[in-house]
Amino acid sequence: MQEYEAESLSAPQLAAMRRSLAGGRGALTRRSLLRASGTGALALGGLGTLSACGIPPAKREGDAAAASDDHSAREKRITFSNWTEYMDVGEDEKSRPTLEAFTKRTGITVKYTEDINDNVEFFGKVKPQLAAGQDTGRDLIIVTDWLAARIIRLGWAQKLDPANLPHAFANLSAQFRSPDWDPGRAYSYPWTGIPTVIAYNEKATGGRKVESVTQLLDDPKLKGRVSFLSEMRDSVGMTLLDMGKDPGSFTDADYDAAIGRLQKGVDRKQIRRFTGNDYTADLSKGDIAACVAWAGDIIQLQADNPDIKFTIPAAGYITSSDNMLVPARARHKTNAEKLMDYYYEPPVAAQLAAYINYVCPVDGVAAELAKIDESMASNTLILPDKEMAAKSRSFRSLSAEEETAYEEKFAELIGA
Repeated sequence: MQEYEAESLSAPQLAAMRRSLAGGRGALTRRSLLRASGTGALALGGLGTLSACGIPPAKREGDAAAASDDHSAREKRITFSNWTEYMDVGEDEKSRPTLEAFTKRTGITVKYTEDINDNVEFFGKVKPQLAAGQDTGRDLIIVTDWLAARIIRLGWAQKLDPANLPHAFANLSAQFRSPDWDPGRAYSYPWTGIPTVIAYNEKATGGRKVESVTQLLDDPKLKGRVSFLSEMRDSVGMTLLDMGKDPGSFTDADYDAAIGRLQKGVDRKQIRRFTGNDYTADLSKGDIAACVAWAGDIIQLQADNPDIKFTIPAAGYITSSDNMLVPARARHKTNAEKLMDYYYEPPVAAQLAAYINYVCPVDGVAAELAKIDESMASNTLILPDKEMAAKSRSFRSLSAEEETAYEEKFAELIGA
């Protein structure tokens, strides 16, 4: 195993991180690939069928099904399941510098597996074991906020011990501290944040800025050259904000009004289409002049095309997150918590952020990130400033019934 210290980066490591901005993983981000994997899967063939399968909700805190004998002291290891392209890679494209530094420091080995390709698909793999009160064979998983909410609600995540998470507790950014689905972060900590913004091709718009959903839906000069995302929470959430509604507390009537507004954009052919990651090529070429977009994509596109711009609407923007959880019955909870806490140390968080290019949820990381790339340290899509963070809004948690109804309406809208 190569030896890397999280606190000290070699010149080759710095060069490899800088290259990651424009090459290697650059064309498609991990988030884009996830989002393109299938609209409506949650309600139409995934989590929405959970109660119909006869799987009873587990009890919450204190239930034996959610706890486990912790073998961390005797077994110095962790099994960690993550998404592809969601961990820093060394210059050799094989080593995992931050993971290897963690093992060197703690003696805890990490079996790292990139076996999460889609939230619904992954949940289908682990659901039978979790429902039966069995160990999934994983000590740490990373899932998107809506699935994290469901797993916590079912009692299938272990409550975290704050004593093992001093850096995480101290350094977690304010905007991620208390989601409605896990108040106070009792069961989860974010791996990264995913901002949804408005992007446009300045050449395609004739030099005009596009700064709101209203412009996307109503500007006749953009007709037929606008796209929204095929992820319901992003497209509806941004529309709700533009209507003056809070995505964290909207009603059924608010949701229906947002769907109706988007439907008018479809009917008038203002909206070209709803997309997954494939909007990136059209935006870069100018076939799409403006769109609702994911921040990580825009960072990648800007590296090759200076005409690509983004704006944060005055009404605000949607932020979602991917989150670390310790599954019920995991054997190495304390070891997993130590790894979670490790990624909240600013030097380590900077290395990770330099590779994945999404919002870093760790305060105090700017100086460390500047050592890797000064432009990244000043990029508000990676490190939001206070003004941008204040505009961040999250889509509220949904009941199973709401999830099904809302996804069905959205699927009808986009023709899925």
